[in-house]
Amino acid sequence: MPLGEIVREALKSQAAAKQRTILALVGIVIGIGSVIALVTVGEMVQLTSEQQFRQMGTNIITIQPGYGSPQGGNNQADSQPRQITWAEAQGLSRKVAGLEAVAPYTNAWGRPLMDDKPLDMPLLGVTGSFADINKLTLAKGRFVSDLDGYAFFGVLGAGAAAKLARMGIKEPLGKTVYFKNRGFKIIGVLKRVDEGGMRPFEINPGMMIPLQTSFLFKPERNINAIMARLKPKADRHRVKAAIERYFKGDLPGAGVQVRSAEQLIAEMAKQSRLFTLLLGAIGSISLLVGGIGVMNVMLVAVSERRKEIGVRRALGAMQADVKAQFLVESVILCLAGGLIGIALGVGAAYVLAKVNGWIFFVSGLGLTLGVGVSSAIGVSFGYFPARQASRLDPILALRDQ
Repeated sequence: MPLGEIVREALKSQAAAKQRTILALVGIVIGIGSVIALVTVGEMVQLTSEQQFRQMGTNIITIQPGYGSPQGGNNQADSQPRQITWAEAQGLSRKVAGLEAVAPYTNAWGRPLMDDKPLDMPLLGVTGSFADINKLTLAKGRFVSDLDGYAFFGVLGAGAAAKLARMGIKEPLGKTVYFKNRGFKIIGVLKRVDEGGMRPFEINPGMMIPLQTSFLFKPERNINAIMARLKPKADRHRVKAAIERYFKGDLPGAGVQVRSAEQLIAEMAKQSRLFTLLLGAIGSISLLVGGIGVMNVMLVAVSERRKEIGVRRALGAMQADVKAQFLVESVILCLAGGLIGIALGVGAAYVLAKVNGWIFFVSGLGLTLGVGVSSAIGVSFGYFPARQASRLDPILALRDQ
């Protein structure tokens, strides 16, 4: 029997049993839509995260205090935080040749006040190179400078400026924010930057002050972390080793943690792949349920159409023709459900991307999975009903009323 004729007969049979067809479609639509949405969301999250790193450049590294024993041992009970001093941070660019720019910073949480109203914002003590390395853009005013020394100046992040705007302060430049009884004059406001990546999370909601000034609120002139940019063509591994040697000094068991953007991107990509596989596995459960639903609907169809099968066999149809018709019906059902599921899955992924600010794209893997898996389900779960239909005894089938 020609394939075209089999497809036409399959479509007629499905059109004649609309309720049964819709029930079979629902399970496949939900299953395929879930897989497409989950896989696409996983890939979008990975791409968005990687994009945040690449916006700053893959030649950025961070240096943070590590833990170690002053005696050089491995006893965790004796481990102590390795403090980074301001003097060490100043000498870093001179001692390590592969660094183009260095931006040490400190951070502190407090309750700054403006007009006697608490702001609950973090403070970052930074240098002038901090804005360059983090690619910060000013909305108005200027950024802090290394020449500011111990001046009480502040630059607001976009989130902090928005908070002041909600308090009725539309123009913060020139206003004074009080922190620990010291007044900081606002000299600049930053545009919003993407959070995540290598940037400190305090930038948007916080206020940046001169690094030297931040030492007035600390018992020691220590640095919380250092951001640095590598010179072009500098070997990341050699620079990392040189930094670790520099900070090791006379404390053989204590050092620093040096992490690069490339290293974090590789780790994040590995985690995202596992996350995407997990999401796909979760969505596959609904696919399995949908496939079982298709098989049950097709078994009901075989039971209801026993007389039709008997007539066809009596008129000369072969077992292969009957089997092919039911298999084609199953595949058509699953393909139609797959296409609808793809549309719904992509739509759900688009909504999630817009709500969360992710980069939206249509996953080629998701589309391939949608079409391929729906076809596979149609064949796999339609084979048993089709086989059962083809093996019906035509005489017994014709006797059914």
